[in-house]
Amino acid sequence: MATPAQWIEGARPRTLPAAVAPVLVGTGAAAYLDGFVWWKALLALGVALALQVGVNYANDYSDGIRGTDENRVGPLRLVGSKVASPRAVKTAAFTCFGVGAALGLVLCATSTWWLLVAGAASLVGAWFYTGGKTPYGYRALGEVSVFVFFGLVAVLGTTYVQAERLHWTAVAGAVAIGAIACALLVANNLRDIPTDRETGKRTLAVVIGAARSRQLYAGLIALAFILAVLCALATPWALLGLIALPLAARAVRTVVSDAVGPALIPVLQGTGLTELLYAVGLAAGLALGG
Repeated sequence: MATPAQWIEGARPRTLPAAVAPVLVGTGAAAYLDGFVWWKALLALGVALALQVGVNYANDYSDGIRGTDENRVGPLRLVGSKVASPRAVKTAAFTCFGVGAALGLVLCATSTWWLLVAGAASLVGAWFYTGGKTPYGYRALGEVSVFVFFGLVAVLGTTYVQAERLHWTAVAGAVAIGAIACALLVANNLRDIPTDRETGKRTLAVVIGAARSRQLYAGLIALAFILAVLCALATPWALLGLIALPLAARAVRTVVSDAVGPALIPVLQGTGLTELLYAVGLAAGLALGG
């Protein structure tokens, strides 16, 4: 049986900024529209965190039973390392999905029905990323999913449930957060190219190769900061998002320097912290501008 510490490590806490960041930016955009509602923001955060941990456990389960995690470099895999049974990890994943769904239903009851559709799509997307007979994460579509669900859906949904309307700054923030979240996945898959090729896992990094993956990572990070500057057209305070630029530059420098394997692990942490710090700055800027 896995220890509590192993369950926590298996939840991959370093990925949690990808859940917190879109809620921060979405809430900042709602505040810009004078629509901030604190308890709805907390509910949205609960949904995002539950889904993030759930998808981490789901990926652990699905990759583990396929044998693609047996020689993986990086955080502990519960099933791949045989410290927890596949059934236990699958149960943990669906428990998290259930918590996220319950909190999401509360939000839907206070807003509009289309959020129910978005939530259901998020749950389906979370499971079939690596689950099912033909997981789309094995078909080079992982980055698209991350952009849609951890960028557009999470940010715009958070804004709408609070302000009940949207603004172009929310869209810009959603694209920016989606871009950084994609960059995080690109770095992860860049690190795993050798083992993914051996096991037949066709991630985007495997398809386009290491060199183009490095270029894609740098481009996604650059896009996020360009959008922060664009948001300054609405309020100069949006430039607070640039506080994450030094941290992002360090991660980009490592990626484009042809780092491989374990040398890319700090990039994952750096990209996650970049996303969180960027979100704090942009959210604060939008709120102050409002």
